[in-house]
This record gives sequence, structure tokens and C-alpha cells, in this order.
Amino acid sequence: MASYLQLFQTPKPLTHFNRFSSTSSRLPASVRCSASVVPPSKRSYSITLLPGDGIGPEVISVAKDVLVLAGSVEGITFEFREMLLGGAALDATGVPMPDETLSVSKQSDAVLLGAIGGYKWDNNEKHLKPETGLLQIRSGLQVFANLRPATVFPQLVDASTLKREVAEGVDLMVVRELTGGIYFGKPRGFRTDENGEEAGFNTEIYSQHEIDRIARLAFETARKRRGKLCSVDKANVLEASMLWRKIVTELAQEYPDVELSHMYVDNAAMQLIRYPKQFDTILTNNIFGDILSDEASMITGSIGMLPSASIGASGPGLFEPIHGSAPDIAGQDKANPFATVLSAAMLLKYGLGEERAAERIEKAVLDTLNRGFRTADIYSAGTKLVGCKQIGEEILKSVESHIPTAAV
Repeated sequence: MASYLQLFQTPKPLTHFNRFSSTSSRLPASVRCSASVVPPSKRSYSITLLPGDGIGPEVISVAKDVLVLAGSVEGITFEFREMLLGGAALDATGVPMPDETLSVSKQSDAVLLGAIGGYKWDNNEKHLKPETGLLQIRSGLQVFANLRPATVFPQLVDASTLKREVAEGVDLMVVRELTGGIYFGKPRGFRTDENGEEAGFNTEIYSQHEIDRIARLAFETARKRRGKLCSVDKANVLEASMLWRKIVTELAQEYPDVELSHMYVDNAAMQLIRYPKQFDTILTNNIFGDILSDEASMITGSIGMLPSASIGASGPGLFEPIHGSAPDIAGQDKANPFATVLSAAMLLKYGLGEERAAERIEKAVLDTLNRGFRTADIYSAGTKLVGCKQIGEEILKSVESHIPTAAV
């Protein structure tokens, strides 16, 4: 694999998409992806594709085509390997994440995921649910930090369910801890309680080093954005949150240029709807980040517009749209591929250090929106309602025809 990518180097001005992290494309030294600061001779990369379930294969197909074309324009080649994960893996192998999937993913330069899950497997035992495969791939790749931008694009401000004056100009980043907390904590399981009733239990647990490393990343992210960090917890009730707040507060002394605030999660959920522009960078744990980032996505008009990057201390990053598998529209050419295409751009920028190609894709998405093409979830009067495949074709036209990107 190539040498490590450090994020958070101040970038040259790009398009509106630079507001994803305001954004530098480099992480602090403690958080790195595999194929970074790549020597000029390294222009070929291995990408593991995990289409998954539902609309996953449809949106991954579009993103792959966009990656190939943007790469060819910029002198980059890709070797793709498609592997099973989630329900597709269950049907083919009996497990939600085959060992081969993790092995191939670890050997690649980056991993691009579509979506997993579906009604078909809802009644499976927990270890045989598609979602278990998603947790396993995150844990196996040791990607502990999830970056989820929520930006309201001017072209889509009227697609938001909030009033224009509330939604316009929203630009925030949720930094979510990804491999700890209640989703992974032990003990967990089922038992019979003292009354003879069946009970289910989970453990919300965080160690000092888990909090420290995600908090440092959040401070660095805020430092490269607008210098404001809001740490979200439930420290008035939960001991794990009490430790979280203590460590984050102590760490703030190392970042005097970042304005730190704390907010309880219930208030944060309310404030995201009441006045979302107050937020710049949000730091939170696994379960709170899962919920709040989905809430934030709806401010933008559709969950189908938002990408994410999951990164760790070493090895390949995992890049995926934040939407689900949408089995109700799977196979009908109704899926919105923008989030997956933008996840591919994040893969190029954060995972491979290929900012020119990433910028080309970002500009192509903007150009496609500017030309009025919309899927049903972001459609409004006066725009052109098209399917997933045509959105992909229009993005490809923009990638190929767009003016050359600036040197990085």
C-alpha cells in the first residue's frame, strides 16, 4: 500500500463542496488512511466495492463509472474488486460479512460501500442480520471516526422541509465515534430478570483513549472550518457521557483557537431543527451521531445527497452514502446516486489524496444540479425528474466536459 494520508492541510479554494470540511483534505497525524500523500508515480489504485443490498448495486454502479471517467481524465487507473456484504452475503454464504470480504478490503487502497439491509432479513437472529456485517466491516477495518457533512446546496434549499431562512446557508460536519459505545459495548444480550420476564441489555462504554482520539480529530476539523466545536453528550445522566465531557473539556486547552461548547443530545436534536446554522462541527458518540447525522441530513432536503468518510489510524478508509438500502424502490431506477458519487469524491480526496479528480467530480455534481436534473426525492417544480441511470449519465457528461481543475 502507499504511504499514509494526513488530512487537514489547508486546501486551495474549490467549489461549494469544499464546505464539506471547509475542508481540508488532511487528517491529524493520529488519523490516517492508507493511500496518502502518494508519489507522482503511484497513479493506480485498488478499490473494493461493496454494493450490498437494495439500491446499493444501482448507486455503486453509477459511482464506479464516475470514478473511472474522472480518473482517466486525471491520469488515474483503478482496479476494482466487488465483494459481498450484508443481505447479499447472507444469501450467498450464510454470513453477513465473509472473511474474504474483510481480507480483500484490508488489502485495497479504499473501500466504497453502497447500502445494506432489507425487510427480507428483518426477522433473522442478530448475528445473521445484514447490519451486523456493516458493524463487522467497520470494526475489521478499525475505522473509528465517521465524518458526515451536511451542507444545504443553493440549488436544493427549497427541497428542505424547513423554512428557507432556516435552511439556507447551513454547513455543518458531524464527527461521530464509530467503533465504540453501545453498538459494541459488552456485556450485551438477553436474560430472564428477577420477575421471570425476558429482558434485553446493552452497555454504553467508552475508554479514555477512544474519547481522546475522536475528540482530537473533531478539534482539528473545527480548526480548519470556522473554529467552533459543539460536543454532544448526556452527561446529566450517563457516566460514559460524564467521562466524555471531562476528557473533551481537558483537551480543549490544547486548542485555544477553537471555541468549545457542550450540549445535551435532546437539546441538540431540537436545536438542529430550530437554528441549524449555529453549528459548525459537532462531536458525538456512536449512537447519538447515528441519530443526529440522519436528522441533519433532512435539513439539506434529502438523505440521498449526503456522503460520509470513515477513517482510522491506518489502512483503507470506508466511504459510503448515509442513506439506507431503500428496498421499496430497489430495481426501479428511482434511487438518488448523488450521495454515493460524492462518497467516491471523498474517497479520492481523503483516502487517496487525489484532490484534482475529487474536485472534478464535485464540480460535475454541481453542474448536474445546475442543469436541473433531479431524482424524485429532490424534485421540485421547474426541474427535470429523471432516474438513477440518467443522473449518472448527466454527471459523466459534466465530468468529461468540465473545465480543467486548478492545480493542487
